[in-house]
Amino acid sequence: MHYFSRLILLSALLLSVACAPQRTVTQGPYAEKNSVARVAIQQPANKELADDVLFRAFGLVGTPYKYGGNTPESGFDCSGLIKFVYSDTVGLQLPRTTGAMMQTKAPVVPRNQLRSGDIVFFATSGGRRVSHAGIYVGEGRFVHAPSSGGTVRLDSLDSQYWKKAYLQAKRFLPEQQLVSNP
Repeated sequence: MHYFSRLILLSALLLSVACAPQRTVTQGPYAEKNSVARVAIQQPANKELADDVLFRAFGLVGTPYKYGGNTPESGFDCSGLIKFVYSDTVGLQLPRTTGAMMQTKAPVVPRNQLRSGDIVFFATSGGRRVSHAGIYVGEGRFVHAPSSGGTVRLDSLDSQYWKKAYLQAKRFLPEQQLVSNP
C-alpha cells in the first residue's frame, strides 16, 4: 500500500508541475521591432535536463532523512539529495555541502525568476550562514531532505518558516535561449 500511495502522490505532483502555465516574453530585450518576434523560453536550453532533475527528485519523496546520507538506500541529508540528483540525472558533480554549493560559481537567480532545477539556499539557524538547500520544482515549491526523523518532501517557499530562512538561489542548469517565433 505504501508503494501505491507514493506513486499516486508522485503522479499528482508531476501533473501539477506539468500543467503550470508558461509565460513568454514578447516585448523588452527579447523582442525585436519590425522583425520576427523573438520569444524567451522560460525553461532551460535543454528542457530534458530540468525534467530529468524534477522526475528524479520527485521520485525520492518519502526517502528517509539521514545525516550524511547520499543514496536512496542509505537516506539523504539536504546536500546529499541535491548532489545525488544532479549526478544521477545530468552527470554534474556538485560539492558535498550546502556551503560549498553556495560558493560554487554559478549564476545567482532572483527569487522572482526561479526555474525548475534551480537550487534554493536557506539559513535555518538565523543569520546569513547557509545551513539548508533544496531543488526548486516550480509553482513556489521545492524538494528537500528537511531533518532527522523526517523524509524527503515537497514544501512551499511561501511558508513563513522558509520565507524567513531564504538566502538565495543558484542555477546549475543551462541558461535560457532565444528562439524565433514565426
